[in-house]
Amino acid sequence: MLRQAPLRLRAPIAPASRTFVRAVSNSSQVPPTGTVPANDPNPKDAAQNVSSTNATPTSAMGATGEALIESVEQAEELRTQQAPNRKAIWSRSQQPRERAMAGPRFEQTIMADQPRPHAAIDLIHKQPVRWVNSRMVSCDGGGGPLGHPRIFINVDKPKICWCTYCGLPFAHEHHRKHIESLPSTSYPLESTGQPGEVEPSQSITNKPLEQR
Repeated sequence: MLRQAPLRLRAPIAPASRTFVRAVSNSSQVPPTGTVPANDPNPKDAAQNVSSTNATPTSAMGATGEALIESVEQAEELRTQQAPNRKAIWSRSQQPRERAMAGPRFEQTIMADQPRPHAAIDLIHKQPVRWVNSRMVSCDGGGGPLGHPRIFINVDKPKICWCTYCGLPFAHEHHRKHIESLPSTSYPLESTGQPGEVEPSQSITNKPLEQR
């Protein structure tokens, strides 16, 4: 004959999760020692990165045979300027030059000799408008490895329409008087003789893989 097992009463177990959450929440209210608050009411001024030793002549370099020397004011201006033709950044994901060129590595460094390419976002706005007589224009950037996929741009509206790849501007000849009457335009309406201007014959090719 089977005997029934006696029932054992167990004491209720307190939920450990509540105790753990309470302990974590209480500990998070106490800031760790030795930390700096995120919003400092008295922030410190950033130290000038370019050292005054730039004004001290150093050893001669290159074929000129002259000692390297640069004024502190000129070096600091070149260090903080993003490009020779643009002072600030032009993209949110871009690292400011002032923050990138910081630290002891750039002390006593001639800033005028450092690579400083021009900003393409300003160079493209020196290209003159391409006046066309058709409602639709195509642009492939010149084709080949220097070009981009061919796109078609509608120029029906009385405004300057640019390529979304390379930024070359186009406009319909019918809207020339209206565009010329505007107080200002983002592109020059005629050729200005800039060295970086691209000839219209080089901006669009006739063959799919032709290089300019």
